[in-house]
Amino acid sequence: MNKQRIIYIIIAVAIIAAIVLKLKNNKSVTEAKVYRYDKTQTINVQADTIKLEFVNANNAYTGTFEPNKESKISAEVQGKINAVLVDIGSNVRKGQSLIQLDNSLLKLQLQTLNVQVEGLEADVNRYTILANADAIQGVQLEKAILGLKAAKVQRATLQEQISKTTVRAPFNGVVTAKLTEEGAFAAPGVPLLQITDIRTLKFTISVPENDLNQFSLNQNFTIYSDAYPDISLNGKTTMVGSKANMGNSFQVQFSLNNTADLKIKSGMFGKVNLNIGTEEKGIIIPAAAIISKANQAQVYVVKNGKAILQNVTIAKKIQNNAVVSNGLNEGDVIVTNGFINLFDGANISIKN
Repeated sequence: MNKQRIIYIIIAVAIIAAIVLKLKNNKSVTEAKVYRYDKTQTINVQADTIKLEFVNANNAYTGTFEPNKESKISAEVQGKINAVLVDIGSNVRKGQSLIQLDNSLLKLQLQTLNVQVEGLEADVNRYTILANADAIQGVQLEKAILGLKAAKVQRATLQEQISKTTVRAPFNGVVTAKLTEEGAFAAPGVPLLQITDIRTLKFTISVPENDLNQFSLNQNFTIYSDAYPDISLNGKTTMVGSKANMGNSFQVQFSLNNTADLKIKSGMFGKVNLNIGTEEKGIIIPAAAIISKANQAQVYVVKNGKAILQNVTIAKKIQNNAVVSNGLNEGDVIVTNGFINLFDGANISIKN
């Protein structure tokens, strides 16, 4: 009996030992599969060298240029399109013919009415002579005169219909969309072309309520295009929003003249600067470069090929930028992008 118990104990110990060895082996395999980041490897980042900038110059708002006039052109009457006289990019003048509809039947009807008018005019002349000679009753002359007037009204109506078979430009502009071709069928309300006037532009920005008091009607501002930063345009405030949008900001709109060669296109982005107070220089960095830890703003400063965390003091924020009052100097290089796996003292390489 004692021998059996000993055998059972030995078997139990052997099973427990096997389980322990299996668990240790599984732990070793799992640890081998776990990714261990190599802190000695070089991390690619983007960086920027700090320069002193005018603080107020960065108090700007981004907006979009829009055309002063833009309209989709359609025909007033229906008919087959015989000719499209312009193409995308064509400069057109007010009243210029753009599309010609088939009007051959209307012209034949006009010829018939012209013959009727000639006959009625002859009747009126003849009846006038006869009525003066008391050869006919005056009522016959009156009927002839009324018939002539009705025919002339019909002719004028037909001439108006014929004139509407030519689609004309409602204002000076550029053809920015061609929505039909020769042989297609035109009908009232169906767009055929789009005409855009960019000689005069609208520029619209969104302003938070704290800065809305900086704008008033008929106030002049300098507006710059992102595509042509060397070109400055004088804009006049034409609308100051009275209702906030979903982002709790207000729309402000300006009117301005385009350049002589119409460089500024509809849909381009631009900026309007707020020249408030005296201009002073300061250190301005992207807000995305700031890391907050325990209510302390920090940035990664590049020193000897390493990213070093540096405490900074933020004086104020201007849209997507921040003004730093302490902790950075002109000429310092800070990391602006590539923060994944980045840590204090990490080896870095700067991407161009």
